[in-house]
Amino acid sequence: MSDRKLRWGLLSTARINRSLIPPLRMSPRNELVAVASRTQEKAEAYAREWNIPVAYGSYEAMLAAPDIDVVYVPLPNNMHEHWTIEAAKAGKHVLCEKPLAISVGEVDAIRAVAERAGVVVSEAFMYRHHPQTLKVKELVDAGVIGQVRLVRGSFSFNLTREGDVRLNPLLGGGSLWDVGCYPVSYARYIIGREPVEVFGRKVVGPTGVDETFTGTLRFPDNIYAQIDCSFRATFRTHVEIVGSEGAISVLHPFKPGTEEHIIISRGDDSERVAIQGPELYLGEVEDMADAVLLGKPPRISLADSRANVAALVALLESAERGQPVRMA
Repeated sequence: MSDRKLRWGLLSTARINRSLIPPLRMSPRNELVAVASRTQEKAEAYAREWNIPVAYGSYEAMLAAPDIDVVYVPLPNNMHEHWTIEAAKAGKHVLCEKPLAISVGEVDAIRAVAERAGVVVSEAFMYRHHPQTLKVKELVDAGVIGQVRLVRGSFSFNLTREGDVRLNPLLGGGSLWDVGCYPVSYARYIIGREPVEVFGRKVVGPTGVDETFTGTLRFPDNIYAQIDCSFRATFRTHVEIVGSEGAISVLHPFKPGTEEHIIISRGDDSERVAIQGPELYLGEVEDMADAVLLGKPPRISLADSRANVAALVALLESAERGQPVRMA
């Protein structure tokens, strides 16, 4: 099985595809063989532009193709559940863009179908596979900064494209689903436990989605996470992990490059730790190959995805109600 190549198909011509195409082509265990769109003309034009061998004029046609092993789902958030399930029913493994779904029930439905079909479904949080993230987790677990007390995470940028799907509430838009999911995921991963209570606040834009969101998550033993995200603030990404004996500052937590560094602070002293890594999106491609070809569990399990979605849903509920929400 380890000598076999996984044959990938792109389910749509979404902009994010351009991040996945290069790693698929540099990986010795994966290859890009097809793209699907709503029309044959659009699929063929995209296939010519990106030198993809096969173009399908419908999503259904690609899912029915026997020579596709893995489907990448980069569709709007509200379509993730449906097409992930359809791909799994067709016997395809799935890498689905974050968030995997926009309700806990949807994640449960995906998991049930994936288990029946015997396929791997993984959420595309690319940062979780990067050596920087793994190093930060290793340092925290080793007690380098003592007991974790607080994790702070931010992700914002100015969304200027009119009509962007992320501004459409019917498509699962909003800053929390789009970029706030990253600091929530990061905090949960570093703390290694699930929140017991959350409190959120939002600024709603003219289309009805949260354009800015701030949240506090309380974990067992009174460990806290504070997150903020926005479509209406300057570009910034940052994570700080504060412990009883020190702190770790991660300057590029969600989209780390090939040459990165983190800063470990203890009182007046600070240490710069250099970290090298591969092309950012290569990790999730190789993780899928490990899971399918070698039988390893994917780094981001469906249980992990379910817990992240549950936290995001609770934050949105809290912001709507104006009061804290207890987690089940």
